[in-house]
Amino acid sequence: MGTRANKGAGTGTGSSAATGTGRAARTSKHPRRSELATPASSERMCAKAPSSGADLVFLDLEDACAPSVKESARSIAVSALTGQAWGSTLRAVRINGLDTPWCHDDLIEIVTGAREALDVVIVPKVRTARDVWWVDVLLSQLEEKLRLEKRIALEVLIEDAEGLANALDIARSSPRLEALIFGAGDLSVSLQARVDGNFDPLGPYPGDFWHFARTQVLTAARASGIAAIDAPFPAYGEPEAYRTSAAQAALLGFDGKWAIHPSQVSIAHEVFTPTKEEVAAALDVIARYRGAEADGTGAIGHDGRLVDAAHIRLAANVLDRAGHGTPESPGAAASTSSTG
Repeated sequence: MGTRANKGAGTGTGSSAATGTGRAARTSKHPRRSELATPASSERMCAKAPSSGADLVFLDLEDACAPSVKESARSIAVSALTGQAWGSTLRAVRINGLDTPWCHDDLIEIVTGAREALDVVIVPKVRTARDVWWVDVLLSQLEEKLRLEKRIALEVLIEDAEGLANALDIARSSPRLEALIFGAGDLSVSLQARVDGNFDPLGPYPGDFWHFARTQVLTAARASGIAAIDAPFPAYGEPEAYRTSAAQAALLGFDGKWAIHPSQVSIAHEVFTPTKEEVAAALDVIARYRGAEADGTGAIGHDGRLVDAAHIRLAANVLDRAGHGTPESPGAAASTSSTG
């Protein structure tokens, strides 16, 4: 396997989230190769989370917390967000679902306590665009009241049959929204799928069991210019199986994958970061094409294969994921200099 390129800032989405009311987005171009789940009720795990090296860590108030500790976990999460050095890691909290008695106070207590130390709120079990709108409105009110300088971003989980059917509307529902997350676990429940504890089919199945759902989420995210994150992989003791699952998602075009254990973070980074060889090949094919383009040629042959504009855009995707700028075409450079 090739050596991975240096950690980049690209998300592969090709578009940053819109902003408004004078607050600048700060997270849309941040890599999301790994998103590490951490129980918000565990002070010990919250203390270890910043050293994981994950691109994003979310302190989980939902499934990782028993009902008896959901309220007390909020203060632990606030202390972890505000009292530790997180470096370049995005700081997130997964709130409880909108249909629970905890969601409203989750948002108010976490945002009021963490303030600028909170980058992202993750909303579970989103079924409609209106679900996102509700969270957006409450965040806007809190930001105004607290005079926060920067807008808090959103990520949402597509983990329900209704949410999957409405994925595109959800993806376009808010300028705060920066990622869709495919949630196989609760989607299995909603679809009444026959799966095991790792969300794999209980019997023989032709092809990838989750291909359609993954593609629905990915397509909605790409059509909306936001990131797409693949589902968690519960079997943390099987690193090569996690690698296989991550590689399948990366081949489709996903930007990253959830990690439920710190040991999965480095694997996600390796899988979702282009290798130095891939970056070099992308730069080479772009350079060859630009040279031919300057001579008036729109397609070239390279290594026995046709290379045209579509291949250049694929190469640009590789550079974007690696955080590497795409070389400008001679025509574009000339146009810029003539209008500058």
